[in-house]
Amino acid sequence: MAKEHRGPFGKNAEILIANKQLGKPALHDPVIISRLFKRITNKTLKNIRPDQRRIITRPFRPGSETHVNNLINRILALDEPTVKELLKQTLKEFAHRHKDIEAVLLSNYRRVEGLIKEAQDLSEERKLLIGSCFTMEYSIESAALFNPSIVIYPKQNQMKKGQTRVIFSFRATGEGHISSIVFRSAIIDQDNSIFLEPVSPFLGTPEIVLNRTYDRGLFKAKLEEMGQFSETAGAIYQRLPDRFTMEEIDQAINSVRATNAFTPADVDATVVHIRWLAESNYEIFFPKGQLISERVIFPLSQNESNGVEDARFVRFIDDDGSLTYYATYTAYNGREVLPQMIETKDFHHFKISTLNGPMARNKGMALFPRKINGRYAMITRSDGESLYLSYSDNIHFWFEGVKIEAPEYPWELLQIGNCGSPLETKKGWILLTHGVGPMRKYCIGVSLLDLKDPSKITGRLEEPLLAPKEEERAGYVPNVVYSCGSIILNGELIIPYAISDSESHVASIPVDELLEKLLKKR
Repeated sequence: MAKEHRGPFGKNAEILIANKQLGKPALHDPVIISRLFKRITNKTLKNIRPDQRRIITRPFRPGSETHVNNLINRILALDEPTVKELLKQTLKEFAHRHKDIEAVLLSNYRRVEGLIKEAQDLSEERKLLIGSCFTMEYSIESAALFNPSIVIYPKQNQMKKGQTRVIFSFRATGEGHISSIVFRSAIIDQDNSIFLEPVSPFLGTPEIVLNRTYDRGLFKAKLEEMGQFSETAGAIYQRLPDRFTMEEIDQAINSVRATNAFTPADVDATVVHIRWLAESNYEIFFPKGQLISERVIFPLSQNESNGVEDARFVRFIDDDGSLTYYATYTAYNGREVLPQMIETKDFHHFKISTLNGPMARNKGMALFPRKINGRYAMITRSDGESLYLSYSDNIHFWFEGVKIEAPEYPWELLQIGNCGSPLETKKGWILLTHGVGPMRKYCIGVSLLDLKDPSKITGRLEEPLLAPKEEERAGYVPNVVYSCGSIILNGELIIPYAISDSESHVASIPVDELLEKLLKKR
């Protein structure tokens, strides 16, 4: 019978580890090592739950231009005292909820300014009031806060001896199942007690740079991979220089339209895919003074319109010792998924780009934290059900792959995937996996990959390491435990994990004991 351990954030979790000496199917008669999972004892640490009070502003626009014009005209018809009084009341209700609400309102006013005759004659108060009617609040965590990953913070200043600052990333989900990426910082003591740092009441969206340059050859390769390099796309492509901007894409599109060589419908259909691809590659900037808990990466491009999901952050050390944080994530538009890559060195400036190639399909890619034999390495699930190892000389293109792990045990009959980037030890790469079994129940498992040749599985637990306990099964998506990335610190594997896509917990495991189990003969 499985022994239950109280989870580190106050919730129970069921932990199953097979004892192969029993000579029986481990699923039916598992034996637990009582010391394997350690409760993180810091009494101030609580479950990391969604907070409905954490809100951002979003531009709002009614569904028709007629509605937009009618709204503007109603505001223009108000006398100045009424405008000032209504704006005063609006600022009283909302200014304390955002750091610079007037800048937000003015920005959203400028989105419709072109529709207003003699806009230069409007008072500042009327502009702000118009902006307020084209602004809405959005609670990014109103539904759930889940699927965490963890990395060591870029800067370790003001840490006491034995302390380490870390960053947790989470998938936050709000109204309409729209997901974004949010962050928390924490300090871990040398005994691996975790202290979450204060969370700011404010959230801020970043400055966006869409007009970056694109590589002509890479752009064509991605369109071909998408099956969208049509004759019309080829005509537009021929008008682009080797390095081009969004403005030059528009010029090329207009040039093709002017030839009348293609029907307007053909051009429109092609432009949708070209813009979809171009807008998937962008940069964002958060102000230097902004706290990590105030930063939110919200969907920006059309392919992300229904969410940015399950970011797997990894601290990557290049051959020259330089440090970069990468995260693979899934962009979702409500119909299709697109694997994407985030790149940052400081968690202020982020570059977002597409991942390309036949191995960069489906969900759940996880980058190794360093190159292997001079090449980038990635765990992928290109077929949707098994794990593959892929190598590449270009971090954005993934063409080669070999299957290394397929569903094998009853708790992973439907499919398996990774739970974040592999973790290096002297005895191999620890790879946390997730298995999906009957009734789409998700459990977390563990495999060990050979250090020099990760395509070789040198150890694998037959039973889940972590499975949802009865009281953890209810949530936004029931019957799920899931993680997007762990770290090894002070001799322990620290695993942040979500329960039922609702809230997040943390567990830690002595690495040596886990390795001992993994390396026993199967």
